[in-house]
Amino acid sequence: MRQSAGYILISVLIVLLQTTLARYLAIESIAPDLLLIWIVSLALREGQSTATVAGFFLGLLFDLISGKDGMLGLAALCKTVAGFAAGYFYNENKIVQMLGGYQFVLVVAVASIVHNVLYFIIFLQGTEVGWLDAVVLYGFPTTVYTAALALLPMFVVSRRSSQLS
Repeated sequence: MRQSAGYILISVLIVLLQTTLARYLAIESIAPDLLLIWIVSLALREGQSTATVAGFFLGLLFDLISGKDGMLGLAALCKTVAGFAAGYFYNENKIVQMLGGYQFVLVVAVASIVHNVLYFIIFLQGTEVGWLDAVVLYGFPTTVYTAALALLPMFVVSRRSSQLS
Protein backbone atom coordinates (compact mmCIF):
# COMPACT_ATOMS: atom_id res chain seq x y z
CA MET A 1 0.00 0.00 0.00
CA ARG A 2 2.80 2.38 0.91
CA GLN A 3 4.59 1.65 -2.37
CA SER A 4 1.40 2.35 -4.34
CA ALA A 5 0.99 5.69 -2.60
CA GLY A 6 4.58 6.55 -3.51
CA TYR A 7 3.97 5.60 -7.14
CA ILE A 8 0.83 7.75 -7.24
CA LEU A 9 2.65 10.73 -5.73
CA ILE A 10 5.56 10.40 -8.16
CA SER A 11 3.11 9.98 -11.05
CA VAL A 12 1.23 13.18 -10.22
CA LEU A 13 4.52 15.03 -9.84
CA ILE A 14 5.72 13.80 -13.24
CA VAL A 15 2.44 14.79 -14.90
CA LEU A 16 2.86 18.27 -13.46
CA LEU A 17 6.48 18.39 -14.65
CA GLN A 18 5.43 17.21 -18.12
CA THR A 19 2.75 19.88 -18.41
CA THR A 20 4.93 22.70 -17.09
CA LEU A 21 8.66 21.99 -17.35
CA ALA A 22 8.83 19.97 -20.59
CA ARG A 23 8.18 23.01 -22.77
CA TYR A 24 11.33 24.60 -21.33
CA LEU A 25 13.33 21.49 -22.16
CA ALA A 26 12.09 21.54 -25.76
CA ILE A 27 14.55 21.94 -28.59
CA GLU A 28 12.64 23.64 -31.41
CA SER A 29 9.31 21.83 -31.01
CA ILE A 30 10.78 18.54 -29.80
CA ALA A 31 10.13 17.90 -26.10
CA PRO A 32 11.03 14.82 -24.06
CA ASP A 33 8.25 12.58 -22.80
CA LEU A 34 8.86 12.34 -19.05
CA LEU A 35 5.66 10.36 -18.56
CA LEU A 36 6.83 7.67 -20.94
CA ILE A 37 10.11 7.27 -19.05
CA TRP A 38 8.13 6.79 -15.83
CA ILE A 39 5.72 4.33 -17.46
CA VAL A 40 8.63 2.25 -18.76
CA SER A 41 10.18 2.34 -15.30
CA LEU A 42 6.92 1.03 -13.85
CA ALA A 43 6.74 -1.64 -16.56
CA LEU A 44 10.21 -2.91 -15.70
CA ARG A 45 9.55 -2.75 -11.93
CA GLU A 46 5.98 -4.03 -11.70
CA GLY A 47 5.09 -5.65 -15.02
CA GLN A 48 2.77 -5.24 -17.95
CA SER A 49 -0.55 -4.87 -16.13
CA THR A 50 0.67 -2.07 -13.89
CA ALA A 51 2.30 -0.23 -16.79
CA THR A 52 -0.80 -0.54 -18.96
CA VAL A 53 -3.10 0.82 -16.25
CA ALA A 54 -0.60 3.54 -15.31
CA GLY A 55 -0.24 4.50 -18.97
CA PHE A 56 -3.99 4.95 -19.28
CA PHE A 57 -4.46 7.02 -16.13
CA LEU A 58 -1.33 9.13 -16.62
CA GLY A 59 -2.23 9.77 -20.25
CA LEU A 60 -5.78 10.71 -19.30
CA LEU A 61 -4.58 13.00 -16.52
CA PHE A 62 -2.14 14.60 -18.96
CA ASP A 63 -4.96 15.07 -21.50
CA LEU A 64 -7.20 16.66 -18.88
CA ILE A 65 -4.54 19.00 -17.49
CA SER A 66 -2.90 20.06 -20.72
CA GLY A 67 -5.94 20.15 -22.99
CA LYS A 68 -3.34 19.67 -25.71
CA ASP A 69 -4.34 18.92 -29.29
CA GLY A 70 -8.08 18.95 -28.52
CA MET A 71 -8.21 15.16 -28.68
CA LEU A 72 -9.18 13.99 -25.22
CA GLY A 73 -7.98 10.44 -24.73
CA LEU A 74 -5.28 10.33 -27.40
CA ALA A 75 -2.42 10.49 -24.91
CA ALA A 76 -4.27 7.96 -22.73
CA LEU A 77 -4.52 5.52 -25.63
CA CYS A 78 -0.93 5.98 -26.78
CA LYS A 79 0.56 5.73 -23.30
CA THR A 80 -1.58 2.66 -22.55
CA VAL A 81 -0.25 0.89 -25.63
CA ALA A 82 3.31 2.03 -24.87
CA GLY A 83 3.03 0.72 -21.29
CA PHE A 84 1.69 -2.57 -22.62
CA ALA A 85 4.58 -2.85 -25.08
CA ALA A 86 7.16 -1.97 -22.42
CA GLY A 87 5.69 -4.62 -20.14
CA TYR A 88 6.93 -7.33 -22.48
CA PHE A 89 10.45 -6.58 -21.24
CA TYR A 90 9.57 -7.22 -17.58
CA ASN A 91 11.66 -9.88 -15.84
CA GLU A 92 11.26 -10.06 -12.09
CA ASN A 93 14.73 -11.60 -11.74
CA LYS A 94 16.48 -8.73 -13.55
CA ILE A 95 14.70 -5.58 -12.40
CA VAL A 96 17.80 -3.74 -11.16
CA GLN A 97 19.91 -4.85 -14.12
CA MET A 98 17.25 -3.63 -16.58
CA LEU A 99 16.68 -0.29 -14.82
CA GLY A 100 20.39 0.35 -14.32
CA GLY A 101 21.62 -0.79 -17.72
CA TYR A 102 21.43 0.19 -21.36
CA GLN A 103 18.34 -2.03 -21.68
CA PHE A 104 16.30 0.65 -19.91
CA VAL A 105 17.16 3.20 -22.59
CA LEU A 106 16.37 0.70 -25.34
CA VAL A 107 12.98 -0.13 -23.83
CA VAL A 108 12.23 3.59 -23.52
CA ALA A 109 13.14 4.00 -27.20
CA VAL A 110 10.93 1.07 -28.28
CA ALA A 111 7.99 2.30 -26.20
CA SER A 112 8.48 5.82 -27.54
CA ILE A 113 8.45 4.64 -31.15
CA VAL A 114 5.26 2.66 -30.53
CA HIS A 115 3.73 5.69 -28.79
CA ASN A 116 4.70 8.19 -31.48
CA VAL A 117 3.67 6.09 -34.48
CA LEU A 118 0.24 5.46 -32.97
CA TYR A 119 -0.10 9.10 -31.93
CA PHE A 120 0.64 10.48 -35.39
CA ILE A 121 -1.48 7.92 -37.23
CA ILE A 122 -4.51 9.07 -35.23
CA PHE A 123 -3.70 12.75 -34.77
CA LEU A 124 -3.09 13.44 -38.44
CA GLN A 125 -6.28 11.84 -39.74
CA GLY A 126 -7.96 14.17 -42.19
CA THR A 127 -4.95 16.43 -42.68
CA GLU A 128 -2.62 16.90 -45.61
CA VAL A 129 0.41 15.89 -43.54
CA GLY A 130 1.47 12.29 -43.98
CA TRP A 131 1.99 10.32 -40.79
CA LEU A 132 5.32 8.98 -42.05
CA ASP A 133 6.61 12.54 -42.49
CA ALA A 134 5.38 13.44 -39.00
CA VAL A 135 7.01 10.37 -37.45
CA VAL A 136 10.31 11.12 -39.17
CA LEU A 137 10.23 14.87 -38.40
CA TYR A 138 8.80 14.72 -34.87
CA GLY A 139 8.42 11.13 -33.67
CA PHE A 140 11.99 9.93 -34.09
CA PRO A 141 13.59 13.12 -32.73
CA THR A 142 11.25 12.89 -29.72
CA THR A 143 12.25 9.25 -29.28
CA VAL A 144 15.95 10.13 -29.36
CA TYR A 145 15.48 13.01 -26.91
CA THR A 146 13.36 10.92 -24.54
CA ALA A 147 15.84 8.02 -24.68
CA ALA A 148 18.74 10.41 -24.03
CA LEU A 149 16.93 11.82 -21.02
CA ALA A 150 16.29 8.25 -19.81
CA LEU A 151 20.04 7.98 -19.27
CA LEU A 152 19.66 10.09 -16.10
CA PRO A 153 17.46 7.64 -14.13
CA MET A 154 19.47 4.75 -15.58
CA PHE A 155 22.69 6.23 -14.13
CA VAL A 156 21.00 6.87 -10.77
CA VAL A 157 19.82 3.25 -10.49
CA SER A 158 23.19 1.97 -11.71
CA ARG A 159 25.06 4.04 -9.15
CA ARG A 160 22.74 3.00 -6.30
CA SER A 161 23.01 -0.67 -7.18
CA SER A 162 26.82 -0.50 -7.38
CA GLN A 163 26.98 1.21 -3.97
CA LEU A 164 24.85 -1.54 -2.42
CA SER A 165 27.12 -4.29 -3.77
